[in-house]
Amino acid sequence: MATAEKSVMVVGIDDSEHSFYALQWTLDHFFAPFPGTAPFKLVIVHAKPSPATAVGLAGPGAADVLPYVEADLKKIAARVIGKAHEICSSKSVTAIYQFDCDNSEKKKKKTCV
Repeated sequence: MATAEKSVMVVGIDDSEHSFYALQWTLDHFFAPFPGTAPFKLVIVHAKPSPATAVGLAGPGAADVLPYVEADLKKIAARVIGKAHEICSSKSVTAIYQFDCDNSEKKKKKTCV
């Protein structure tokens, strides 16, 4: 007999407390009641904004600022994914973390257990 594949639950997060609360709520209501046997596979998504969007300016000198903004956005994205991983680990939930590291067409996929 073939085993049925689990349904996928996707939670989008950013660096706000509201999104971390939503992740915690999801874990408490859909994963905690089923320790080790949750009926869902969890995918956590975070999309890092582009530096140009975050800066919102153009003109002379803007190109000089963008690498610094890009570095800061990458640090924020790493912090967001790290906090999500801590929340999932505290509930013994394994998740797949999908996030855009470089805003190209190629997406990075990080699996944490």
